[in-house]
Amino acid sequence: MFRRTLLGAAALAALPAAMLAAAPAAHAQAWKTFPEKPIKLIIAFPAGGPTDITMRSLADNAAKVLGYPVIVENKPGAGGTLPAQQLQTAPADGYTIAQIPLGVFRLGYTTKINWDPLKDISYVINVTGYAFGIVVPTDSPLKTWADFVAYAKANPGKLSYGSTGTLTSPHLTTEIIAQQAGIELQHVPYKGSADLMQALLGGHLMAAADSTGFAPQVEAGKLRVLNTWGDKRLAKFPEAPTLKELGYDIVQNSPFGIGAPRGTPPEVVKRLHDAFKKAMEEPSYVAALARYDMQPIYMGSADYAKFAQNTVQREKAVIDKLGLAKPQ
Repeated sequence: MFRRTLLGAAALAALPAAMLAAAPAAHAQAWKTFPEKPIKLIIAFPAGGPTDITMRSLADNAAKVLGYPVIVENKPGAGGTLPAQQLQTAPADGYTIAQIPLGVFRLGYTTKINWDPLKDISYVINVTGYAFGIVVPTDSPLKTWADFVAYAKANPGKLSYGSTGTLTSPHLTTEIIAQQAGIELQHVPYKGSADLMQALLGGHLMAAADSTGFAPQVEAGKLRVLNTWGDKRLAKFPEAPTLKELGYDIVQNSPFGIGAPRGTPPEVVKRLHDAFKKAMEEPSYVAALARYDMQPIYMGSADYAKFAQNTVQREKAVIDKLGLAKPQ
């Protein structure tokens, strides 16, 4: 009887160890079959704008690789940072991923948050970046950037411009341009390019600072580009000078990519990375980007994480220069 009890105890003691030994194998096997259901991709701007259109093309291509739908969910507002914030409460299983615009990297300096943009996001892949510029309606009396500056100097604070949100790259860069030009502008934030363009064309604004979401309206003859912000002129708008040509030491582009919740298994991150990298190479995605003079900008997971770290440090200088840091 005593010997039988000892044997039973030994068997019970061995059971948890056997289960623990089997767990890693089962865990590894589970990730080998990822995904097993649709994936949600949260993007930072409304439907109908350049982000929505290009990311839906990318998601459709990635779905073909993954074997399950990649469902786009639009979460505009808060300067494009809502998708990254949603990652903080999502399971770290790869089924919720999000667009990470540049504004996420300045969030810690401008807003009180209880998470860290570097530590609390698993960076999957960078896919493209925005090209920017300032546009006015074609019937505006502001025919050139010189006209724009002259009007703003003669009418301090009266020249209204819209952007895709407070503390976004279009807003902050325009304020730096205004500082260097010695002018004061009136900023009006919107949730994305689609509603910003409606406001501008509806006569509610005098100008807009935006990504090249304005391209269709320019090509339709409704808007005029006064300047662009890259290191060289954009192919679609060769007549528009760069900021550097206009005498401003400013080059602004805005790479963005895809992140997952902190703690997402490396195997899942790699599977997502590989699928979206292949999706980036599809002609349909390249064509969607070309509609807005955007280009594929690839960074793998490690390079993207390093880019995030460097950008967080660089954005602090911009926030400090504009005096927009959150109160301590």
